[in-house]
Amino acid sequence: MSEHQDENQPEESIDDSAVENTQAGFQTRIFGTPEFFRLWLAQVVSATGDWLGLLAISILAIRVGSGSEGAALSLVLVARIAPGFFFGPIAGVLVDRWDRKKVMVRCDLGRAAVMIALPFVDTILGLVIASLILEALTMLWSPAKEASVPNLVPERYLTTANSLSMIAAYGTFPIGAGLMALFGRLSTALFSAEWADGFRLHEEGLAFYANALTFLIAAGLIFSLDLPHRLKRSKTEKIALKERLAEPINDLREGWNFIFVNPVARTVNMGLATALIGGGMLVPLGAIYATEVLNAGDGGFGFLITALGLGMAVGVGLISWVQRHLSKTKIFTWSLVAAGTFLIISASTSQIHFSGTMTFCIGICAGSVYVLGFTLLHENVADELRGRIFSTFYLLTRMCVLLALVVGPLLEETFDRLSKRFWERDINIFGYELFVPGVRLTLWLAALIMLTAGLIAIISLRSGQRTEDS
Repeated sequence: MSEHQDENQPEESIDDSAVENTQAGFQTRIFGTPEFFRLWLAQVVSATGDWLGLLAISILAIRVGSGSEGAALSLVLVARIAPGFFFGPIAGVLVDRWDRKKVMVRCDLGRAAVMIALPFVDTILGLVIASLILEALTMLWSPAKEASVPNLVPERYLTTANSLSMIAAYGTFPIGAGLMALFGRLSTALFSAEWADGFRLHEEGLAFYANALTFLIAAGLIFSLDLPHRLKRSKTEKIALKERLAEPINDLREGWNFIFVNPVARTVNMGLATALIGGGMLVPLGAIYATEVLNAGDGGFGFLITALGLGMAVGVGLISWVQRHLSKTKIFTWSLVAAGTFLIISASTSQIHFSGTMTFCIGICAGSVYVLGFTLLHENVADELRGRIFSTFYLLTRMCVLLALVVGPLLEETFDRLSKRFWERDINIFGYELFVPGVRLTLWLAALIMLTAGLIAIISLRSGQRTEDS
Protein backbone atom coordinates (compact mmCIF):
# COMPACT_ATOMS: atom_id res chain seq x y z
CA MET A 1 0.00 0.00 0.00
CA SER A 2 2.82 2.38 0.84
CA GLU A 3 4.54 1.49 -2.40
CA HIS A 4 1.37 2.34 -4.27
CA GLN A 5 1.22 5.71 -2.53
CA ASP A 6 4.88 6.39 -3.32
CA GLU A 7 4.23 5.65 -6.97
CA ASN A 8 1.30 8.06 -7.09
CA GLN A 9 3.01 10.89 -5.24
CA PRO A 10 5.19 12.05 -8.15
CA GLU A 11 2.15 11.92 -10.42
CA GLU A 12 0.25 14.28 -8.12
CA SER A 13 3.25 16.63 -8.06
CA ILE A 14 3.43 16.51 -11.83
CA ASP A 15 -0.29 17.29 -12.06
CA ASP A 16 0.08 20.28 -9.72
CA SER A 17 3.05 21.51 -11.69
CA ALA A 18 1.14 21.09 -14.93
CA VAL A 19 -1.74 23.18 -13.56
CA GLU A 20 0.66 25.92 -12.47
CA ASN A 21 2.39 25.84 -15.85
CA THR A 22 -0.97 26.02 -17.62
CA GLN A 23 -1.99 29.06 -15.57
CA ALA A 24 1.37 30.75 -16.15
CA GLY A 25 1.14 29.91 -19.85
CA PHE A 26 -2.32 31.47 -20.10
CA GLN A 27 -1.16 34.61 -18.32
CA THR A 28 1.88 34.83 -20.60
CA ARG A 29 -0.14 34.39 -23.79
CA ILE A 30 -2.73 37.03 -22.85
CA PHE A 31 -0.81 39.45 -20.62
CA GLY A 32 2.81 38.90 -21.65
CA THR A 33 3.99 37.97 -18.15
CA PRO A 34 2.36 36.89 -14.85
CA GLU A 35 3.85 40.06 -13.33
CA PHE A 36 1.90 42.34 -15.66
CA PHE A 37 -1.19 40.23 -15.02
CA ARG A 38 -0.95 41.19 -11.33
CA LEU A 39 -0.40 44.85 -12.21
CA TRP A 40 -3.43 44.70 -14.51
CA LEU A 41 -5.54 43.15 -11.74
CA ALA A 42 -4.43 45.97 -9.45
CA GLN A 43 -5.50 48.50 -12.09
CA VAL A 44 -8.88 46.81 -12.58
CA VAL A 45 -9.57 46.81 -8.85
CA SER A 46 -8.41 50.38 -8.23
CA ALA A 47 -10.13 51.73 -11.37
CA THR A 48 -13.42 50.18 -10.25
CA GLY A 49 -12.92 51.88 -6.91
CA ASP A 50 -12.04 55.16 -8.63
CA TRP A 51 -15.32 55.24 -10.53
CA LEU A 52 -17.22 54.22 -7.40
CA GLY A 53 -15.47 56.92 -5.36
CA LEU A 54 -16.07 59.60 -7.99
CA LEU A 55 -19.79 58.84 -8.06
CA ALA A 56 -19.94 58.80 -4.25
CA ILE A 57 -18.08 62.11 -3.93
CA SER A 58 -20.43 63.67 -6.48
CA ILE A 59 -23.51 62.46 -4.57
CA LEU A 60 -22.05 63.63 -1.24
CA ALA A 61 -21.19 67.05 -2.73
CA ILE A 62 -24.79 67.48 -3.90
CA ARG A 63 -26.11 66.46 -0.47
CA VAL A 64 -23.71 68.67 1.50
CA GLY A 65 -24.20 71.63 -0.84
CA SER A 66 -27.97 71.70 -0.44
CA GLY A 67 -29.32 74.89 -1.95
CA SER A 68 -26.37 75.36 -4.32
CA GLU A 69 -25.87 71.81 -5.55
CA GLY A 70 -24.49 72.75 -8.95
CA ALA A 71 -21.84 75.08 -7.57
CA ALA A 72 -20.81 72.54 -4.91
CA LEU A 73 -20.46 69.74 -7.45
CA SER A 74 -18.50 71.94 -9.86
CA LEU A 75 -16.12 73.05 -7.12
CA VAL A 76 -15.41 69.46 -6.03
CA LEU A 77 -14.89 68.27 -9.62
CA VAL A 78 -12.55 71.20 -10.34
CA ALA A 79 -10.54 70.09 -7.30
CA ARG A 80 -10.13 66.70 -9.02
CA ILE A 81 -8.78 68.38 -12.15
CA ALA A 82 -6.75 71.37 -10.94
CA PRO A 83 -3.76 69.58 -9.31
CA GLY A 84 -2.79 68.06 -12.62
CA PHE A 85 -1.96 71.44 -14.11
CA PHE A 86 0.35 72.46 -11.27
CA PHE A 87 1.58 69.24 -9.72
CA GLY A 88 1.73 67.03 -12.83
CA PRO A 89 5.20 68.07 -14.09
CA ILE A 90 6.68 67.92 -10.58
CA ALA A 91 5.13 64.48 -10.09
CA GLY A 92 6.99 63.27 -13.17
CA VAL A 93 10.30 64.45 -11.72
CA LEU A 94 9.60 62.67 -8.43
CA VAL A 95 8.55 59.44 -10.15
CA ASP A 96 11.84 59.40 -12.06
CA ARG A 97 13.75 59.88 -8.77
CA TRP A 98 11.92 57.52 -6.43
CA ASP A 99 11.35 53.77 -6.33
CA ARG A 100 8.24 53.37 -8.48
CA LYS A 101 6.84 50.34 -6.68
CA LYS A 102 7.02 52.19 -3.38
CA VAL A 103 5.38 55.21 -4.99
CA MET A 104 2.41 53.16 -6.21
CA VAL A 105 2.01 51.25 -2.94
CA ARG A 106 2.18 54.39 -0.79
CA CYS A 107 -0.17 56.29 -3.07
CA ASP A 108 -2.72 53.46 -2.83
CA LEU A 109 -2.38 53.42 0.96
CA GLY A 110 -2.77 57.21 1.05
CA ARG A 111 -5.86 57.10 -1.15
CA ALA A 112 -7.34 54.36 1.05
CA ALA A 113 -6.81 56.55 4.13
CA VAL A 114 -8.60 59.47 2.45
CA MET A 115 -11.51 57.23 1.49
CA ILE A 116 -11.86 55.95 5.06
CA ALA A 117 -12.03 59.56 6.30
CA LEU A 118 -14.50 60.81 3.65
CA PRO A 119 -17.69 59.39 5.21
CA PHE A 120 -17.12 61.73 8.16
CA VAL A 121 -16.66 64.84 5.98
CA ASP A 122 -19.74 67.08 5.95
CA THR A 123 -18.46 70.35 4.45
CA ILE A 124 -17.64 71.42 0.90
CA LEU A 125 -14.20 72.60 2.05
CA GLY A 126 -13.47 69.14 3.41
CA LEU A 127 -14.54 67.51 0.13
CA VAL A 128 -12.36 69.93 -1.85
CA ILE A 129 -9.31 69.17 0.31
CA ALA A 130 -9.91 65.41 0.04
CA SER A 131 -10.31 65.71 -3.74
CA LEU A 132 -7.06 67.66 -4.04
CA ILE A 133 -5.16 65.02 -2.06
CA LEU A 134 -6.69 62.18 -4.08
CA GLU A 135 -5.79 63.80 -7.37
CA ALA A 136 -2.22 64.60 -6.26
CA LEU A 137 -1.69 60.95 -5.29
CA THR A 138 -3.20 59.80 -8.60
CA MET A 139 -0.83 62.13 -10.47
CA LEU A 140 2.04 60.22 -8.85
CA TRP A 141 0.50 56.76 -9.27
CA SER A 142 -0.36 56.97 -12.97
CA PRO A 143 3.09 57.95 -14.37
CA ALA A 144 4.73 55.43 -12.02
CA LYS A 145 2.47 52.70 -13.37
CA GLU A 146 3.05 53.64 -17.01
CA ALA A 147 6.82 53.92 -16.49
CA SER A 148 6.82 50.42 -14.96
CA VAL A 149 4.97 48.62 -17.77
CA PRO A 150 8.01 48.15 -20.08
CA ASN A 151 9.88 46.63 -17.13
CA LEU A 152 7.22 43.92 -16.81
CA VAL A 153 6.24 43.21 -20.42
CA PRO A 154 8.37 42.21 -23.44
CA GLU A 155 8.26 44.81 -26.21
CA ARG A 156 6.18 42.60 -28.51
CA TYR A 157 3.39 42.54 -25.88
CA LEU A 158 3.30 46.29 -25.19
CA THR A 159 0.40 47.03 -27.54
CA THR A 160 -1.68 44.27 -26.02
CA ALA A 161 -0.72 45.45 -22.53
CA ASN A 162 -1.90 48.99 -23.31
CA SER A 163 -5.13 47.65 -24.79
CA LEU A 164 -5.77 45.76 -21.56
CA SER A 165 -4.91 48.85 -19.52
CA MET A 166 -7.46 50.89 -21.47
CA ILE A 167 -10.10 48.23 -20.79
CA ALA A 168 -9.22 48.32 -17.10
CA ALA A 169 -9.38 52.13 -16.96
CA TYR A 170 -12.66 52.71 -18.81
CA GLY A 171 -14.41 49.34 -18.98
CA THR A 172 -14.84 49.29 -15.20
CA PHE A 173 -17.22 52.26 -15.12
CA PRO A 174 -20.37 50.09 -15.41
CA ILE A 175 -19.10 47.96 -12.50
CA GLY A 176 -18.56 51.05 -10.37
CA ALA A 177 -22.00 52.42 -11.26
CA GLY A 178 -23.61 49.05 -10.49
CA LEU A 179 -21.91 48.88 -7.10
CA MET A 180 -23.11 52.42 -6.33
CA ALA A 181 -26.69 51.35 -7.01
CA LEU A 182 -26.20 48.22 -4.90
CA PHE A 183 -24.88 50.20 -1.92
CA GLY A 184 -27.87 52.51 -2.19
CA ARG A 185 -30.20 49.56 -1.63
CA LEU A 186 -28.04 48.01 1.08
CA SER A 187 -27.91 51.23 3.06
CA THR A 188 -31.70 51.37 3.08
CA ALA A 189 -32.34 47.70 3.75
CA LEU A 190 -29.64 46.79 6.24
CA PHE A 191 -28.23 49.83 7.99
CA SER A 192 -31.06 51.82 9.55
CA ALA A 193 -29.89 51.38 13.17
CA GLU A 194 -28.25 54.14 15.18
CA TRP A 195 -24.94 52.28 15.39
CA ALA A 196 -24.83 52.27 11.58
CA ASP A 197 -25.26 56.04 11.51
CA GLY A 198 -22.25 56.40 13.82
CA PHE A 199 -20.08 54.58 11.27
CA ARG A 200 -21.66 56.52 8.40
CA LEU A 201 -22.98 53.37 6.73
CA HIS A 202 -25.13 55.33 4.32
CA GLU A 203 -24.95 55.01 0.54
CA GLU A 204 -21.83 57.15 0.09
CA GLY A 205 -20.16 55.76 3.21
CA LEU A 206 -20.42 52.18 1.99
CA ALA A 207 -19.02 53.27 -1.37
CA PHE A 208 -16.07 55.05 0.26
CA TYR A 209 -15.25 52.04 2.44
CA ALA A 210 -15.44 49.74 -0.59
CA ASN A 211 -13.17 52.12 -2.50
CA ALA A 212 -10.67 52.08 0.36
CA LEU A 213 -10.69 48.28 0.21
CA THR A 214 -9.95 48.33 -3.53
CA PHE A 215 -6.93 50.56 -2.95
CA LEU A 216 -5.66 48.24 -0.21
CA ILE A 217 -6.04 45.21 -2.49
CA ALA A 218 -4.24 47.06 -5.29
CA ALA A 219 -1.42 48.01 -2.90
CA GLY A 220 -1.01 44.35 -1.92
CA LEU A 221 -0.88 43.21 -5.55
CA ILE A 222 1.67 45.86 -6.50
CA PHE A 223 3.77 45.12 -3.40
CA SER A 224 4.18 41.54 -4.68
CA LEU A 225 5.56 42.69 -8.06
CA ASP A 226 9.20 42.12 -8.94
CA LEU A 227 10.02 45.60 -10.19
CA PRO A 228 13.62 46.81 -10.54
CA HIS A 229 14.76 49.11 -7.76
CA ARG A 230 16.08 52.53 -8.59
CA LEU A 231 19.88 52.66 -8.46
CA LYS A 232 21.26 54.15 -5.26
CA ARG A 233 23.32 57.26 -5.75
CA SER A 234 26.72 57.95 -4.30
CA LYS A 235 27.09 60.51 -1.52
CA THR A 236 28.19 63.17 -3.98
CA GLU A 237 25.24 62.45 -6.22
CA LYS A 238 22.86 62.65 -3.25
CA ILE A 239 24.05 66.18 -2.55
CA ALA A 240 23.53 67.05 -6.19
CA LEU A 241 20.08 65.47 -6.05
CA LYS A 242 19.05 67.67 -3.12
CA GLU A 243 20.14 70.72 -5.05
CA ARG A 244 18.21 69.61 -8.13
CA LEU A 245 15.07 68.88 -6.13
CA ALA A 246 15.35 72.32 -4.58
CA GLU A 247 15.28 73.72 -8.11
CA PRO A 248 13.56 71.09 -10.30
CA ILE A 249 13.44 73.27 -13.39
CA ASN A 250 16.47 71.44 -14.83
CA ASP A 251 14.72 68.09 -14.67
CA LEU A 252 11.56 69.57 -16.17
CA ARG A 253 13.57 71.14 -18.98
CA GLU A 254 15.27 67.82 -19.68
CA GLY A 255 11.90 66.12 -20.10
CA TRP A 256 10.47 68.87 -22.31
CA ASN A 257 13.62 68.92 -24.43
CA PHE A 258 13.28 65.20 -25.03
CA ILE A 259 9.68 65.65 -26.18
CA PHE A 260 10.70 68.29 -28.72
CA VAL A 261 13.84 66.48 -29.89
CA ASN A 262 12.60 62.89 -30.09
CA PRO A 263 10.36 62.58 -33.19
CA VAL A 264 8.15 59.83 -31.79
CA ALA A 265 7.55 61.51 -28.41
CA ARG A 266 6.90 64.82 -30.19
CA THR A 267 4.49 63.18 -32.63
CA VAL A 268 2.49 61.35 -29.96
CA ASN A 269 2.19 64.33 -27.61
CA MET A 270 1.46 66.96 -30.25
CA GLY A 271 -0.71 64.74 -32.43
CA LEU A 272 -2.87 63.24 -29.72
CA ALA A 273 -3.21 66.48 -27.74
CA THR A 274 -4.30 68.42 -30.84
CA ALA A 275 -6.72 65.67 -31.86
CA LEU A 276 -8.31 65.74 -28.41
CA ILE A 277 -9.19 69.41 -28.87
CA GLY A 278 -11.34 68.37 -31.81
CA GLY A 279 -12.49 65.00 -30.50
CA GLY A 280 -13.32 66.39 -27.06
CA MET A 281 -15.95 68.67 -28.60
CA LEU A 282 -18.04 65.60 -29.44
CA VAL A 283 -19.00 65.18 -25.78
CA PRO A 284 -20.76 68.52 -25.14
CA LEU A 285 -22.06 68.87 -28.72
CA GLY A 286 -23.32 65.33 -29.33
CA ALA A 287 -26.68 65.86 -27.66
CA ILE A 288 -27.28 69.14 -29.55
CA TYR A 289 -26.34 67.50 -32.87
CA ALA A 290 -28.62 64.51 -32.26
CA THR A 291 -31.56 66.84 -31.49
CA GLU A 292 -31.13 69.71 -33.99
CA VAL A 293 -29.63 67.94 -37.01
CA LEU A 294 -30.59 64.27 -36.73
CA ASN A 295 -33.99 64.91 -35.09
CA ALA A 296 -33.33 61.88 -32.88
CA GLY A 297 -33.48 63.47 -29.42
CA ASP A 298 -31.88 61.97 -26.34
CA GLY A 299 -32.27 58.47 -27.74
CA GLY A 300 -30.22 59.45 -30.76
CA PHE A 301 -27.47 60.82 -28.54
CA GLY A 302 -27.41 57.53 -26.61
CA PHE A 303 -27.18 55.66 -29.93
CA LEU A 304 -24.18 57.76 -31.02
CA ILE A 305 -22.40 57.34 -27.68
CA THR A 306 -22.97 53.59 -27.83
CA ALA A 307 -21.60 53.47 -31.38
CA LEU A 308 -18.54 55.45 -30.30
CA GLY A 309 -17.89 53.14 -27.33
CA LEU A 310 -18.32 49.97 -29.39
CA GLY A 311 -16.02 51.40 -32.05
CA MET A 312 -13.33 52.12 -29.46
CA ALA A 313 -13.61 48.56 -28.13
CA VAL A 314 -13.23 47.17 -31.67
CA GLY A 315 -10.31 49.50 -32.35
CA VAL A 316 -8.51 48.38 -29.20
CA GLY A 317 -8.97 44.71 -30.09
CA LEU A 318 -8.12 45.21 -33.76
CA ILE A 319 -4.91 47.12 -33.12
CA SER A 320 -3.73 44.41 -30.72
CA TRP A 321 -4.27 41.85 -33.47
CA VAL A 322 -2.60 43.61 -36.41
CA GLN A 323 0.09 45.75 -34.75
CA ARG A 324 2.87 43.17 -35.23
CA HIS A 325 2.42 43.22 -39.00
CA LEU A 326 2.16 46.98 -39.60
CA SER A 327 4.08 50.15 -38.72
CA LYS A 328 2.78 51.56 -35.43
CA THR A 329 3.75 55.13 -36.33
CA LYS A 330 1.93 54.97 -39.66
CA ILE A 331 -1.20 53.50 -38.08
CA PHE A 332 -1.10 56.19 -35.40
CA THR A 333 -0.80 59.10 -37.83
CA TRP A 334 -3.25 57.84 -40.42
CA SER A 335 -5.78 56.91 -37.73
CA LEU A 336 -5.79 60.59 -36.75
CA VAL A 337 -6.44 61.58 -40.38
CA ALA A 338 -9.14 58.91 -40.74
CA ALA A 339 -10.90 60.05 -37.53
CA GLY A 340 -11.11 63.61 -38.86
CA THR A 341 -12.43 62.36 -42.21
CA PHE A 342 -15.12 60.23 -40.60
CA LEU A 343 -16.18 63.16 -38.40
CA ILE A 344 -16.61 65.42 -41.45
CA ILE A 345 -18.83 62.78 -43.07
CA SER A 346 -20.77 62.16 -39.85
CA ALA A 347 -21.39 65.88 -39.29
CA SER A 348 -22.52 66.30 -42.91
CA THR A 349 -25.32 63.76 -42.82
CA SER A 350 -28.82 64.08 -41.39
CA GLN A 351 -29.50 60.35 -41.18
CA ILE A 352 -29.09 58.82 -37.71
CA HIS A 353 -27.98 55.34 -38.75
CA PHE A 354 -25.39 56.55 -41.25
CA SER A 355 -24.10 59.04 -38.70
CA GLY A 356 -23.91 56.24 -36.15
CA THR A 357 -21.87 54.14 -38.58
CA MET A 358 -19.41 56.98 -39.08
CA THR A 359 -19.26 57.52 -35.33
CA PHE A 360 -18.46 53.82 -34.92
CA CYS A 361 -15.55 54.30 -37.34
CA ILE A 362 -14.38 57.33 -35.34
CA GLY A 363 -14.35 55.10 -32.27
CA ILE A 364 -12.18 52.52 -34.03
CA CYS A 365 -9.66 55.23 -34.92
CA ALA A 366 -9.78 56.74 -31.41
CA GLY A 367 -9.14 53.37 -29.73
CA SER A 368 -6.22 52.70 -32.07
CA VAL A 369 -4.68 56.14 -31.49
CA TYR A 370 -4.98 55.89 -27.71
CA VAL A 371 -3.38 52.45 -27.44
CA LEU A 372 -0.64 53.15 -29.99
CA GLY A 373 0.21 56.48 -28.35
CA PHE A 374 1.05 54.75 -25.07
CA THR A 375 2.85 51.91 -26.86
CA LEU A 376 5.07 54.25 -28.89
CA LEU A 377 6.06 56.16 -25.75
CA HIS A 378 6.81 52.90 -23.92
CA GLU A 379 9.02 51.73 -26.77
CA ASN A 380 10.89 54.96 -27.44
CA VAL A 381 11.42 56.59 -24.03
CA ALA A 382 14.29 55.54 -21.77
CA ASP A 383 13.43 54.31 -18.28
CA GLU A 384 14.97 57.30 -16.51
CA LEU A 385 12.72 59.71 -18.43
CA ARG A 386 9.40 57.83 -18.51
CA GLY A 387 7.93 59.44 -15.40
CA ARG A 388 8.38 62.95 -16.76
CA ILE A 389 7.24 62.07 -20.28
CA PHE A 390 4.05 60.36 -19.12
CA SER A 391 3.22 63.07 -16.61
CA THR A 392 3.61 65.62 -19.43
CA PHE A 393 1.45 63.42 -21.66
CA TYR A 394 -1.30 63.32 -19.03
CA LEU A 395 -0.99 67.09 -18.52
CA LEU A 396 -1.32 67.91 -22.23
CA THR A 397 -4.23 65.57 -22.84
CA ARG A 398 -6.07 66.86 -19.77
CA MET A 399 -5.59 70.49 -20.80
CA CYS A 400 -6.79 69.82 -24.34
CA VAL A 401 -9.88 67.89 -23.23
CA LEU A 402 -10.78 70.63 -20.75
CA LEU A 403 -10.23 73.25 -23.47
CA ALA A 404 -12.52 71.34 -25.82
CA LEU A 405 -15.25 70.98 -23.19
CA VAL A 406 -15.18 74.72 -22.49
CA VAL A 407 -14.62 76.08 -26.01
CA GLY A 408 -16.92 73.69 -27.89
CA PRO A 409 -20.24 75.04 -26.55
CA LEU A 410 -19.02 78.65 -26.86
CA LEU A 411 -18.08 78.12 -30.51
CA GLU A 412 -21.42 76.44 -31.16
CA GLU A 413 -23.33 79.47 -29.90
CA THR A 414 -21.10 81.91 -31.82
CA PHE A 415 -21.37 79.99 -35.10
CA ASP A 416 -25.11 79.61 -34.66
CA ARG A 417 -25.54 83.39 -34.39
CA LEU A 418 -23.36 83.93 -37.47
CA SER A 419 -25.26 81.27 -39.42
CA LYS A 420 -28.60 82.89 -38.55
CA ARG A 421 -27.32 86.33 -39.52
CA PHE A 422 -25.66 85.50 -42.86
CA TRP A 423 -27.45 82.41 -44.17
CA GLU A 424 -30.52 81.98 -41.98
CA ARG A 425 -28.98 78.59 -41.08
CA ASP A 426 -29.39 77.27 -44.64
CA ILE A 427 -26.99 77.40 -47.57
CA ASN A 428 -27.54 76.35 -51.18
CA ILE A 429 -24.90 74.05 -52.72
CA PHE A 430 -25.56 73.18 -56.38
CA GLY A 431 -29.30 73.42 -55.82
CA TYR A 432 -29.22 71.40 -52.60
CA GLU A 433 -30.35 73.07 -49.38
CA LEU A 434 -28.00 72.26 -46.49
CA PHE A 435 -28.96 73.00 -42.90
CA VAL A 436 -25.96 74.63 -41.18
CA PRO A 437 -26.68 75.35 -37.53
CA GLY A 438 -23.83 76.26 -35.22
CA VAL A 439 -23.38 72.69 -34.00
CA ARG A 440 -22.70 71.39 -37.52
CA LEU A 441 -20.21 74.18 -38.23
CA THR A 442 -18.45 73.49 -34.92
CA LEU A 443 -18.20 69.76 -35.64
CA TRP A 444 -16.73 70.53 -39.06
CA LEU A 445 -14.16 72.72 -37.32
CA ALA A 446 -13.46 69.89 -34.86
CA ALA A 447 -12.91 67.53 -37.78
CA LEU A 448 -10.48 69.99 -39.40
CA ILE A 449 -8.57 70.19 -36.11
CA MET A 450 -8.29 66.38 -36.06
CA LEU A 451 -7.12 66.34 -39.69
CA THR A 452 -4.56 69.00 -38.79
CA ALA A 453 -3.38 66.83 -35.90
CA GLY A 454 -2.83 63.95 -38.31
CA LEU A 455 -0.90 66.12 -40.75
CA ILE A 456 1.20 67.55 -37.90
CA ALA A 457 2.01 64.00 -36.80
CA ILE A 458 3.03 62.96 -40.32
CA ILE A 459 5.22 66.05 -40.81
CA SER A 460 6.77 65.61 -37.36
CA LEU A 461 7.78 62.02 -38.08
CA ARG A 462 9.18 62.84 -41.51
CA SER A 463 11.23 65.72 -40.20
CA GLY A 464 12.59 63.46 -37.49
CA GLN A 465 13.54 60.82 -40.05
CA ARG A 466 15.31 63.42 -42.21
CA THR A 467 17.25 64.62 -39.17
CA GLU A 468 18.35 61.06 -38.35
CA ASP A 469 19.34 60.38 -41.98
CA SER A 470 21.45 63.54 -42.14
